[in-house]
Amino acid sequence: MKFTVSSSALLSLLSTTGKVINSKNTLPILDYFLMDLKDGELKVTTSDLETTLVGTLKVDNVEQEGMVAAPAKLMLDVLKECSEMPLTLEVNSDNWEIKISWKSGGSSVPGANPISYPAVQALSEDKIDVTMDVDTLVNGINKTIFATADEELRPVMNGVYIRLDDKSLTFVATDAHKLVKYATEYSGATEASFILPKKPANLLKAMLLKEEGEVQMSFDKKNAMFRLKNSLLICRLIEGSYPNYNAVIPAANPNKVLVDRIELMNAIKRVAVCANPTTNLIKMDISGDRISLTAQDLDFYVSANETISCSYEGEPVIIGFKSTFLVEILSNMETPTVLIELADSTRAGVFKPVYDDKRSDSTLMLLMPMIINA
Repeated sequence: MKFTVSSSALLSLLSTTGKVINSKNTLPILDYFLMDLKDGELKVTTSDLETTLVGTLKVDNVEQEGMVAAPAKLMLDVLKECSEMPLTLEVNSDNWEIKISWKSGGSSVPGANPISYPAVQALSEDKIDVTMDVDTLVNGINKTIFATADEELRPVMNGVYIRLDDKSLTFVATDAHKLVKYATEYSGATEASFILPKKPANLLKAMLLKEEGEVQMSFDKKNAMFRLKNSLLICRLIEGSYPNYNAVIPAANPNKVLVDRIELMNAIKRVAVCANPTTNLIKMDISGDRISLTAQDLDFYVSANETISCSYEGEPVIIGFKSTFLVEILSNMETPTVLIELADSTRAGVFKPVYDDKRSDSTLMLLMPMIINA
């Protein structure tokens, strides 16, 4: 195996695919890049047995094709110290030594036999194929992934639930305290759903920012595949039934608050400095055209309060929320104004972005309240 390649192009490819590699792997071979050179194209594969990412790169001056397992950390360390220059990689198929040469020098890295690298998981014949706009997939993941959980007992909540039907495409995430539902118009003949784990969802989020056009998505009951311009992501899905999220979304919260999102978020951050660090409880007293925010930590005799203006329709409400969750929800909206729908101090609050124009998509965020001690 021998070829010439741009140092920055190779570093970019290895850095992207290397995000799949865990810091601790059950199989030593998973600490390696699987590099396969064929027909002038270098294919680099990484895997953690649950998620596999394949990236491709066109290379120059191919003298000999072949495969090798290259140590990930060493390869990245060498390439990070190389400025933009042509590199020649040559692999000795007898001892798997990888020689990296440049104009003024070179280095030698111990590779490994690629035969033991796990094969890419194939999807079943009854897989469902879907073509999706890049922006739709990016928005769906971006708006929901922060609300996923980290629970061993309820693994179905550790990913983003994606549901397709003949009219809409819905993304949902929840950790039982907060819930996000993003829905957009979608015309497809297929009605199906799956739960995308957090790790591949985060990988997709980063990779899709460099993509344009459409993404080819395929999935069966166990695995999903996302085909991008120069990459292929295959991941094992989370198995199980997702909670009935529609059942917890209030049908009609009568009290409605329109407030400046940034002003509210900054006020919460200032007041939350004095909140109890265990609960992070912040109290919202809403009446007239004002929101009074208060927080206190009785153990250290500290407290804070701030009042901001709003537009309010409804009965006076006093409700408590976890300040960190409030900030998370508000920071994951992009509109200047947010609508908060409330019922009373015991029922969930619903947060919605307010857009100036009519849109084909909708975002709803829900937050469970906390008990306020008298």
